[in-house]
Amino acid sequence: MPLEFGLWRVDDKPVRVATRPMPLESRLEELIEADPGILGHPLLLIGRQVLTHHGKVVDLLGMDAEGSLHVLELKRDRAPREVVAQVLDYGSWVQELTNDQIRDIYASYARSRGLAEELDEAFALRFGGTPPEALNSTHALTIVASEIDAATERIVTYLASGFQVPVNVLFFRYFEDAGHSYLARTWLIDEVEAVVSSTGSKGRGKQEPWNGTDWYVSFGDEPGGRNWTDALNYGFVSAGGGEWFSRTLRSLPLGARVFTHIPKVGYVGVGTVAGEPQPFEDAALSVDGESRRLADLPLEGTYLRSAAAATDGEDPREWIVPVIWERAVPREEALWRTGFFANQNSACKLRARFTIEEVSRHFGIEQGIPDA
Repeated sequence: MPLEFGLWRVDDKPVRVATRPMPLESRLEELIEADPGILGHPLLLIGRQVLTHHGKVVDLLGMDAEGSLHVLELKRDRAPREVVAQVLDYGSWVQELTNDQIRDIYASYARSRGLAEELDEAFALRFGGTPPEALNSTHALTIVASEIDAATERIVTYLASGFQVPVNVLFFRYFEDAGHSYLARTWLIDEVEAVVSSTGSKGRGKQEPWNGTDWYVSFGDEPGGRNWTDALNYGFVSAGGGEWFSRTLRSLPLGARVFTHIPKVGYVGVGTVAGEPQPFEDAALSVDGESRRLADLPLEGTYLRSAAAATDGEDPREWIVPVIWERAVPREEALWRTGFFANQNSACKLRARFTIEEVSRHFGIEQGIPDA
């Protein structure tokens, strides 16, 4: 049966506050846009009145901290079958959205609101981290209504409970009392977070495309260990202390372009891999046109690791990868912006277009990124 709200003002005795019709349903849309938190869980709005490929218009489109998309559709005065059919149609559209299409939707929304930040920045400001590499692996469909009839409730419950369709109804009721206005909310189905996997082309195009060239490298500049000044002066990146740390760095191919990042500091260099990975003890680098053993050079850091440091038979050695810097700066001049990509791996493919573009622009580097 349809849900019923009650609100009482309690002073000397309980006095029920009367429910009022919402003055304008568009007002509810504006309130959600102003503070998506009134929905009950954190969302970043990425679109309003979004035109679909089928010529329909989605009221509000949001994204959660996992990169899942949320379609929010106001019931308005439509019949039960119409509003449910509409939101299911939107689901068939949203599940096919690629990473680039999602970013285009947000860019259009940001321009219309006079917002300067890119999706990565907005995501980081909202959730405190960078977006997942794969966006839109799941989605949720929400009908927003002040009330629904029994038929709509039966249909939504049947689809969500019987067939795991990610659809729910969010109820809002509007109250006025002593010159103040109030909203109350509740969900039709308790499992608000039950966002199920999208069907269809699962995963296809949901990641940002990789250009086949750019890699992220984490250079763990640490007291008593590796030192960025050495890497800057002699042209290399390095990692070690165990298989987990060195394995990804050793996978860097010749010719790869590496965007080098010092954790909790920022990006300090962009260069090209110029040689095969070698353990520190054997590593040789080109210095002033001459091949020199790295171990023979005057170094600020320490790279020689004792074999006794190995655990479970792992290789603890520091591995060196030669790099020709296109542009590199001292640690004190590192670049960091909210929304930049960071990762705990020593090296990984860099897909984050925002990071690539902003770091390249700041360092005056020609992007020259080939088509994916």
